[in-house]
Amino acid sequence: MIISGRVQGVWYRAWTQKAALELGLSGWVRNRLDGTVEAVFSGTPEQVETMIAKCRKGPPLAKVKDIQRTDTNPPGESGFELLETR
Repeated sequence: MIISGRVQGVWYRAWTQKAALELGLSGWVRNRLDGTVEAVFSGTPEQVETMIAKCRKGPPLAKVKDIQRTDTNPPGESGFELLETR
């Protein structure tokens, strides 16, 4: 997913990691140089849909404008990582 809006500098990545781990998801999240946040979630369809709904709101200081979804292969590792900006 690519999340756009006011999503950097508002603890969006840390919030995403915490929410994903609470739901039992694997994957990763990172800031992108263009000001968006990119995330990959792996879990049951219900878990992923719940996470996407949470991401539409985000943490208290975030203002999410749009989420672009793309299906991809699941990450090869379990857990949920914060990755470096790319």
